[in-house]
Amino acid sequence: MNKERDKSASTKPISKEDVSITDPVGRLKSFTDSHSAVEINPDYAAIRYYRTGIEMNRMAAVYLKEGSLESAYGLYMKFLTLFLEKIMHHPQYNMVSAAEKAKNKEMLKQIIPTAEELKKKLLEQYKQDAAVAIERLKQQQKQEEEERLRASELKDKTPNFRSATPSSDYDCFDPAPFSKLDDSNFPVFDRSLKPTSFPTLKFGLRQMTMPSKMMTEFLKLSHPNTINNKETCGILAGSLVRNQLFVTHLLIPQQMGSSDSCVTHNEEDIFDYQDQHSLITLGWIHTHPTQTAFLSSVDLHTHCAYQLMMAEAIAVVCAPKYEETGFFMLTPEHGLNFIARCRATGFHPHPNEKSLYTHADHCKLDATANVTVVDLRKTS
Repeated sequence: MNKERDKSASTKPISKEDVSITDPVGRLKSFTDSHSAVEINPDYAAIRYYRTGIEMNRMAAVYLKEGSLESAYGLYMKFLTLFLEKIMHHPQYNMVSAAEKAKNKEMLKQIIPTAEELKKKLLEQYKQDAAVAIERLKQQQKQEEEERLRASELKDKTPNFRSATPSSDYDCFDPAPFSKLDDSNFPVFDRSLKPTSFPTLKFGLRQMTMPSKMMTEFLKLSHPNTINNKETCGILAGSLVRNQLFVTHLLIPQQMGSSDSCVTHNEEDIFDYQDQHSLITLGWIHTHPTQTAFLSSVDLHTHCAYQLMMAEAIAVVCAPKYEETGFFMLTPEHGLNFIARCRATGFHPHPNEKSLYTHADHCKLDATANVTVVDLRKTS
């Protein structure tokens, strides 16, 4: 690491986040608690939780390989909370096959020790972050004191000159507790142990890239249903690479559509295909044969299950009659929690004081990317 770069980094203005970083134990507890906050939605089939668990384990393995310890640990904590504490309270728990439960149990045996080891590494990393933050706080305190002394000397030399000492956003910060800390309590900072830095967007979402051809292919295969005023739906699947999500597959399950709904069948075929090709679920897509592109109350509840399991999951709505395509998600700050708590079924009104869903700005289209279309209806 370039020494000059280190020096400039250490004198960067201190943020409130830097102050919280100085408590590595509290920081780890806060991170663990936030990623253990998992609730069971009875409207989301129990078997889907088990299948999502497989995808979570798959994503965590990618994070480990890429060196993103926090992301891997966060997924493991979500997995452990879900399958050690919550899933047995699902009303359909007894309907899950013994084979699925056995597979999940084997994953638990591997994940528990892995999560414990990650916890130790993260605490070590947070201690290193604390050491760096404390050193930056000390340097900033020293610089501010030097500036005050220079201002005072200048005032003494020029009695008729009035100078206002620059104020600091951190004048209220008391560095005393840190000045008494023994630096030996913190390991030497080693940047090689820090996770890879990945770009994130609004709400901390990862960027998702989708082939532009996806919608064209979907509209082609759904055309027979569209002219008969029947909805068609599909699953968006893909992979995680360097903390970015890539939609690579369009999976069409066996289904039965009507003018305003679509019900899938034999979802095991979808699960098996995803397992064989190591694909994760990134959202879903469906048509509105005669309406515009929006999310109905039923659509909101359908999508809620996807977004609870993956924050970036999107709902794509194609409205061929109006030549519209919408890329939607529930608003993380309101809509997601509201719909998760709503127990109404079928088409029903929701209050509109606040937006329940919004455009999925984290999803970008790629005109050069290819898409693999798998129509499982042809196998029936």
